[in-house]
Amino acid sequence: MLGRKGGKKGNYAYAVAKVKAKKASLLKGDDYAKMLMMSLPEISRFISESGYQKEMAELAGRIEGIDLIEHATYRNMAGIFSGILHSTQGELREMMSAYLTKWDMWNLKVILRGKTYGVDTESIKEDLVPAGRLDTSMLDKLLSMETNKDIIAEFERMKHLEIPPEVINAYNADGHLRDIEDYLDKLYYRRLLATTDPSSRPKRLFQDFVRREIDTINLETILVLKREGIRGDDVMKFIIPDGKQIDKKLATQLANADCIAAAANDLAQLDFYEDIKEALDAETGSLKDLVAGMKRYHIRQANKLASLYPLSVIPILDFMIHKQIEVENIRTIARGLESGIDKETIKGLLVI
Repeated sequence: MLGRKGGKKGNYAYAVAKVKAKKASLLKGDDYAKMLMMSLPEISRFISESGYQKEMAELAGRIEGIDLIEHATYRNMAGIFSGILHSTQGELREMMSAYLTKWDMWNLKVILRGKTYGVDTESIKEDLVPAGRLDTSMLDKLLSMETNKDIIAEFERMKHLEIPPEVINAYNADGHLRDIEDYLDKLYYRRLLATTDPSSRPKRLFQDFVRREIDTINLETILVLKREGIRGDDVMKFIIPDGKQIDKKLATQLANADCIAAAANDLAQLDFYEDIKEALDAETGSLKDLVAGMKRYHIRQANKLASLYPLSVIPILDFMIHKQIEVENIRTIARGLESGIDKETIKGLLVI
């Protein structure tokens, strides 16, 4: 039997064995096809029988319909991720703890956006994932704050960080959250890479994985801004440093291109070009198709690396990516059906 002992290097065998069992129970493509033919009550019943029973039962007496599905799926994911973290030790725990702080940044952004646009507290809670270092009580405290200024100040205190005055001033000047969100993203990845000195093979693998993730985020940022007619230095200021393939030179070339089509030759050198080529070539290709293509690449890369390095941090990250995709797919189906969106359109938004 695999034990928990792992010492300073981490209990990789034990942790990987746990996530392999969890990954085997994730929903498959056929399950999503079935869900597309269901009503919301039927979807609720289906996911209750597919790993979400505890969360659905806990929330069923208070909320229902789409709210129940959205609350339960994120609560389930947060609980699973927290459980994985608590089962790890040594350097593996350090890496997982650092990686999961992404949800602290996510939650702050969700709260700030919600407050900015006058969304009610319960609706904001549907999109919170308490899987980082800020637990539910801490997030509730942030939600109770009256102003975004107070929320940011409390978050800084909780996380022992300080958002630079120039970032806060830019936000105060125009009311747009982009500068704050950009700073938080860069801070997260800078700290994440700094936390993991690539002196050991497991940490080198982890850093490589993170840098590929940065590539997909940067490309999405470039494409989004170019669709808005923004280019050059106004794009580059939002680029996260230290990507694997998209270095500063390539990012600058992409940012300065007149249009996305004009950047095709530069994009062709990327590992995930084939995953986004069709969306780039199509005259009416949507950004959602491009993002979905990059997510499929990320999944495939995680699968590949998990197979090559079965006793490393990669199989754990691989599972987390697949779990997040499962939750996003469930929510996409539920929201789409609730909104009356055509089933084929919803199907095209799924990442399978």
